[in-house]
Amino acid sequence: MTLSKAQQRVVDSVIEKYNCERGSLISILQDLQNEYNYLPQEVLTQVARELEIPIVHAYGVATFFRSFSLEPRGRHLATVCMGTACHVRGAPRILEEIERRLKVMPGETSSNREFTLETVNCLGCCAIGPIVVVDGEYHGEMNTRKVAPLLKRYDRKGNGKAKGGKDKEP
Repeated sequence: MTLSKAQQRVVDSVIEKYNCERGSLISILQDLQNEYNYLPQEVLTQVARELEIPIVHAYGVATFFRSFSLEPRGRHLATVCMGTACHVRGAPRILEEIERRLKVMPGETSSNREFTLETVNCLGCCAIGPIVVVDGEYHGEMNTRKVAPLLKRYDRKGNGKAKGGKDKEP
């Protein structure tokens, strides 16, 4: 697979931003993941080539850190805390409700590419658990009744916040 000219420009500008430093691999991959919402194979290959590092090294970094994804992700990332405090306050039921509504399991992306669902062991917000985080916004004291309005708020068809936390135009 080869990069399109537009992809090549993006990769080049990100690598140039970090002065083509091998030690900036993680930062480069973060910027590229922000651009594409995942790390396409051809992008990783080009990064390795331009930084003059083995492709296995680039893949090793991309697969080691959980924040990187080699699969396309949704426009919105929904994370459910499954830590002890959240668990005993109903996080499993909240997770089941989100799974049912999005028709995905943790680690999967909805068919319309709007949401990727993940779980974490603890977010450190035990006092206001259970917690669901969508695009970096924390939603405490969640329950199953709050799931549908929360998802609608972020869904492209909803009237809430769009990616980047900006209100959608009416």
